[in-house]
Amino acid sequence: MKFRVERDVLAEAVTWVARGLPARPPVPVLAGILLHAEDDGTLTLSAFDYEVSARITVAAEVSEPGTVLVLGRLLADISRNLPDRPIDVVTEGAKVQVTCGSSRFSLLMMPADDYPTLPSAPQPSGSIDGHLFTQAVAQVSVAADRGDTLPILTGVRVEVEGDTMTLLATDRYRLAMRELHWNPTATDASHVVLIPARTLSDISRSLGASGSVDVALGTAAGGDGLVGFEAGQRHTTTRLLDGEYPKVASIFPSSSETESVVRTSDLVEAVKRVALVAERNTPVRLRFSEGQVAIEAGTGDDAQASEAVEATLTGPEIEIAFNPTYLLDGLGAVGTPFSRISFTQASRPAVLTGQAEEDGEADTSYRYVLMPVRFAS
Repeated sequence: MKFRVERDVLAEAVTWVARGLPARPPVPVLAGILLHAEDDGTLTLSAFDYEVSARITVAAEVSEPGTVLVLGRLLADISRNLPDRPIDVVTEGAKVQVTCGSSRFSLLMMPADDYPTLPSAPQPSGSIDGHLFTQAVAQVSVAADRGDTLPILTGVRVEVEGDTMTLLATDRYRLAMRELHWNPTATDASHVVLIPARTLSDISRSLGASGSVDVALGTAAGGDGLVGFEAGQRHTTTRLLDGEYPKVASIFPSSSETESVVRTSDLVEAVKRVALVAERNTPVRLRFSEGQVAIEAGTGDDAQASEAVEATLTGPEIEIAFNPTYLLDGLGAVGTPFSRISFTQASRPAVLTGQAEEDGEADTSYRYVLMPVRFAS
């Protein structure tokens, strides 16, 4: 195999493919990246760890077609640090020679025949705006469980009905849901899949810069339980989580007795400051009254802090306590200048939504439900 490729092209391609390589692969070959050069002037780079696959095709001057497998992270480090000149790659015996200007590297070839075959992606089910896709996944994935106690809660539930896509995640202490429109290939499209949140977040960030992302939610040829994403020459698949997701729709309150609107950035900064004295697993207390919300933390002989932020109030005054990290996650995900917080009572879940203007309408396409923390009177 022998080819020449631009340094920036190779560096970007290798970095993208290598991003998901396992740190401790169960099989040595899974630490590799497969390079496949063809006579038509294309170079395809692939990686697969039996859960997530990644494939990208770039232009290259191919003198001799062929396929090699080399250590992925090492190739990524090398390609990023080479001078800004064309890179020549050629196989010599059991080595892969990488030359760029006066820089020369000799890499050991790994056994390509032992590398697993990448899965075939399902047929595209539709497409979605890349920026919207990235934003929606980020808003929802903050509520996914980060532990391993209940693996099913580490996923994002994606439900499709026609041109409406609903993303939902929960870790039992908060719940995030985002509804958005996409462009299905069939008007009667109906799918429900559970995608690992960490993988979906990584995919959305790496593909979201593209104008459009194709999403494949069907069954792959030769295997099921896959979801595929494609943007330009970048293709990736991931295995789905298996299991019945809990029915959490009942968590959403059907009505609210009290609503408060507050400038998002003001509340975020105040909660961050007050939470400095909140010991681990202790809440911050919020007292909503006419014209303001008072934030407090700490009791008794412990360090204490308090701060007040301007807010509008509709309905009875209320005092409620939240885990500060969970509250800040929700405020950070809203992405609007103002936040509306709706309550039924201090012991029931509160609903956080975004709002563009202080006296405007709430944007209910994104809802973040937060369970309160009990505190001493």
